[in-house]
Amino acid sequence: MSSRARFAVGIDLGTTNSVVAFIKLGEDTAATAAPFELLPIPQLVAPATVENRPALPSFLYLAPAAENHDAYRLPWTTGKGAPDHAVGEFARRQSADAPTRTVAAAKSWLAHSRVDRHQPILPWDAPADEVAKISPVEASRCYLAHLAAAWNAAHPDAPLADQQIVLTVPASFDASARELTREAALAAGLPADLILIEEPQAALYAWLADSGDGWRKGLTAGDTLLVCDIGGGTTDFSLIGVEAQGGDLALQRVAVGNHLLVGGDNMDLALAFQAQTAFAQKGVEVDAWQSVALWHACRAAKESLLSADGPDKYPVSVLGRGRKLIGGTVSVELDRHAIAASLLDGFFPPCAPDAVPVRSRSSGFREIGLPFETDTAVTKHLAHFLTQHGAARPTHLLFNGGVLKSPALRQRLVEVLGSWYGGGKAGPAVLAGNSDLDYAVARGAAHYGALKAGGRGVRIRGGTARSYYVGVETAGLAIPGAPRPLRAVCAVPFGMEEGTAADVPGGEIGLVVGEPAHFRFFSSAVRPQDKPGDVLRRWTDDELTETDSLEATLPAAAQGAEDGVVPVRLESRITELGVLELWGVSTVGDERWKLEFSVREDAQGA
Repeated sequence: MSSRARFAVGIDLGTTNSVVAFIKLGEDTAATAAPFELLPIPQLVAPATVENRPALPSFLYLAPAAENHDAYRLPWTTGKGAPDHAVGEFARRQSADAPTRTVAAAKSWLAHSRVDRHQPILPWDAPADEVAKISPVEASRCYLAHLAAAWNAAHPDAPLADQQIVLTVPASFDASARELTREAALAAGLPADLILIEEPQAALYAWLADSGDGWRKGLTAGDTLLVCDIGGGTTDFSLIGVEAQGGDLALQRVAVGNHLLVGGDNMDLALAFQAQTAFAQKGVEVDAWQSVALWHACRAAKESLLSADGPDKYPVSVLGRGRKLIGGTVSVELDRHAIAASLLDGFFPPCAPDAVPVRSRSSGFREIGLPFETDTAVTKHLAHFLTQHGAARPTHLLFNGGVLKSPALRQRLVEVLGSWYGGGKAGPAVLAGNSDLDYAVARGAAHYGALKAGGRGVRIRGGTARSYYVGVETAGLAIPGAPRPLRAVCAVPFGMEEGTAADVPGGEIGLVVGEPAHFRFFSSAVRPQDKPGDVLRRWTDDELTETDSLEATLPAAAQGAEDGVVPVRLESRITELGVLELWGVSTVGDERWKLEFSVREDAQGA
């Protein structure tokens, strides 16, 4: 952190919306009554029309060359070349009018290891000969650069690069996705000492900030807190344990779930499908262009109908094709009770505590793209998450994410959890007070930043959210056409703390140097028992997931190499900023080679 830092700034880089919250630093920064503020974010809401909004929709519109790019200028782009894109509310609206020119869900693409996230692949379904695509990393950089410019315009005497910055990521992000997020942040002008924090932890920090010292009255040693985070595009689960330490209570993150691509966007699409059926009954066939517009219109319908004081009916209209009003518009009304029942049964159905999400396929061929969940039942995913972690039984529940602003959806989750543990009051108690579900993550990140800067308050211990493994090819007789068996050696245990290092015990490993080599890495969110040096000879896809491999030519060894292979031992390290490093240390010399858990094509040994 810069010695010139005047603010702790929390940035929630969301799948559908991004938010910036901040706290003024000072000697008396405390955990209670933190004076949070939200950064008003100037953004285009229409061509040449800029307004301040509390959130920046995470959408990016790529304007064609024929459009007037001067209409996309922002207050801080005056005098510069006209931008060829727009970020925020106008871009979100363009996702209905020009879906093949609008980037969405860039954050989820950062976690999708089966594509090269440095390549220009977004918008995914856009024709490459018509649209100059960009990479998921570049899209994320654009969002963060917009937020940085908005901050600098509002605080010219306190540049963002000089502040204590905490950037949030999903708990399910592996080391590569975290590194890509950090790369985008640095390219956007954020400081190199920025801190990454998991979103569910940030939500809990917001609750702790609101509760002050009173949080200890509601939680006791042995309690387990479930953070249920359902946003526009994703669902995340985390378990936080409450422990007694030295006569006081401490919080420890004990488990995280997978990155589930199911959330509010799926619900909007479900409503659009119902509305489309209603239009068909009126003799109106909705084409592909209108279907996208209908999908976005149903987002507003869902938020209105599911709110505590929502109307009984909500009209949804379809405009004449091409926005020509000659044919007028046709509307249908969505019913509050029917919509609530549909979303509850489709996304939060009652199920058994040992339920498993269905992974059915309707065809042997599938379009390559984001790995959206085939089973939209969030309750089944939750049951599976708890089962994977020893049938964990949460005693308390914290909600986060815009979807759970709906009282009906929150109540259904409470009822399902209660049914697993005997019904009635046997289920987890809902933590009261954290009703700010749109901004809690940014606020919690800012609070954590204030704590890191020397403020007072409890911290959540967590370390790495996954165990990490290196793939080691076994020795033995070669078989024509068959790869040698692979073993997975644990290099980083679950929960390894920032600022610590670990030797990986075991026999020597041969490291290929001086020639192109393929290094394979794996991770697991369900094997917290593995220690450095543990060897897995077989595993299931549910246990270990292959993360980004590394194609690299490490510098040749000065001594000790035989046929391009040098004997090494492994060392792992988590930096103070949460960056994971893996080193191969020669056992016959003083050389070291750094192996990156990332997708950087220019990765080199050190």
